[in-house]
Amino acid sequence: MIPDPATLAVFCAAVLALLVVPGPAVLYVVASSIDGGRRAGFASVLGLQTGALVHVAAAAAGLSGLIAASALAFDTVKYLGAAYLVGIGLLTLFRGGSPVDAEQPREPTRYRYRRRFAQGVVVQILNPKTALFVLAFLPQFVDRSAGHIGLQMLFLGLLLVALAVVSDGTWALVAGTASDRLRGHVGFARAQRYVSGTVFVGLGMLTALTGSHRTTA
Repeated sequence: MIPDPATLAVFCAAVLALLVVPGPAVLYVVASSIDGGRRAGFASVLGLQTGALVHVAAAAAGLSGLIAASALAFDTVKYLGAAYLVGIGLLTLFRGGSPVDAEQPREPTRYRYRRRFAQGVVVQILNPKTALFVLAFLPQFVDRSAGHIGLQMLFLGLLLVALAVVSDGTWALVAGTASDRLRGHVGFARAQRYVSGTVFVGLGMLTALTGSHRTTA
């Protein structure tokens, strides 16, 4: 069930090579960290990777193929995710604060971080490109002659998520630390709002306009 050490080494090297290149997930984490600080960033990281676990489980069970095979399913999920990201960005820009905190500014801290976590889960689940990536990437390291293909994909997916937590968590630490240190400075709150909101809206538009089903599948 567990791939041999040589395969694992190659897998980890390939994953790390992909993770060191900043992508939409990194931008999302950085924007969340700038908006809410280190803890908010870490909550977003855990939410994103929990959502990734859903895609890993779906791939191991063979369900991701349904999205890959259906242009309608792919586009529906993609546009829902794009709309969600744009909505987060607009709330940040026009309500003058965090999209999580805007409606209930006096909400206990633990609930704000739970909302950050839930937000990350939804963003990742509504990203069909993650499902397609997992579906295309993991089988390359599966030993079909060893059997238990689903379990092998599940193991590799868990390893992928663990490495992503470390990588994205580093971005959250750096961006969140900078945000926490600058939070008391005059004008930072306004800049923080515009930077985070613009990134969220940009990510939503990028999700909607790129990665069509025909070119991704």
